[in-house]
Amino acid sequence: MTRAAWTIGVAGAAGATAAAVAAARWARPTVEVAPARPVLHGQAMVTGGTSGIGLAFARALAERGCDLVLVARHGERLKKTAGQLSWRYGITVETLEADLATREGAAAAAERLADPDRPIEVLVNNAGKGVHVPLAAEDTSEHEASIDLMIRSVLILGAAAGGAMRARGHGAIINVASVAGLIPMGAYSAIKSWVDTYSESLAMELGGDGVQVLSVRPGWVRTEFHERAGIRTTSIPDFLWLDAERVVEDALADLDRGKIHSTSTLRFKVLAAAAAHAPRPLVRWATAKIKGGRS
Repeated sequence: MTRAAWTIGVAGAAGATAAAVAAARWARPTVEVAPARPVLHGQAMVTGGTSGIGLAFARALAERGCDLVLVARHGERLKKTAGQLSWRYGITVETLEADLATREGAAAAAERLADPDRPIEVLVNNAGKGVHVPLAAEDTSEHEASIDLMIRSVLILGAAAGGAMRARGHGAIINVASVAGLIPMGAYSAIKSWVDTYSESLAMELGGDGVQVLSVRPGWVRTEFHERAGIRTTSIPDFLWLDAERVVEDALADLDRGKIHSTSTLRFKVLAAAAAHAPRPLVRWATAKIKGGRS
């Protein structure tokens, strides 16, 4: 400090005292800052966690040390998957056999999410199914079941998790939407468009409370999803296919960065941007071409 110069002509002791006072005045107190809480920690619930993208999420979270709660319809497959994950990663895996397309199944998962004694720090809303039924079909039961599974249950579980996480001041919700939600490709696209918009809305609602929300927009991913839905995929070029592990890796990286949307790989980022911003007549034309190859 040079403030002692202000005391020219004053005894050296007085100058030293003035310097000490000045130093004390301008010194910054040392504050210990606690390390930031990692986004991925504690226990994670993954719906539809026995195959495809859900299983890839379960593995990735287990590798990061998260204990798991797996939710799925098929009990035997659920127990087998839980045993494999527990053995491979040395974690605790809890199972919940529930059909999330039913109110009872969604309520059971929501109850588990809201349990304050066993907090869930990460929710992955992944359970889903393909929809390959015309919108104008006389029988709308397939559409209704899809809405129950991929909209109603996402809403119910998101509300339960969001409320519990907000009360604790931390947590993360990952909703699996789709690039298909950006184009008009029938009921599945409409449902995933809702998931994407819902996720962004939930992120805005909970963002100030320490809760992160991420919408994942996969493209075409190599899983059993399309086969189970009876969707032909032979017209889709090989370079457009993604591995579930890559989608999940990019999603968790985007969650760490605090992003709200995650689209894996540059090629699908470009396709997503084109679908969102290109003239709608062009988007509809391109969509018709894609649908022609999937029929």
